[in-house]
Amino acid sequence: MTAKVSLKAGKGKAKKPAAAEDDEGSTLATATKSVKEWTNWTLKKGKVIVHYGFIPLVIVIGMRSEPRPSLAQLLSPV
Repeated sequence: MTAKVSLKAGKGKAKKPAAAEDDEGSTLATATKSVKEWTNWTLKKGKVIVHYGFIPLVIVIGMRSEPRPSLAQLLSPV
């Protein structure tokens, strides 16, 4: 029989995590993680706002232009 090769991290000689990081390193890591989470959250919310707000924005800009079209004229494809 042949031995099965396993790529799981729990078996074999695995590197153990470093003991305790110094205070500066841990606060820097925490700050970096917070900034990444905040940026990710902001971009997700911005994507939703742009997705649902673009067409209404175009309609509002069109309604304020000269000559002032009616809403039906603005929404018709012709």
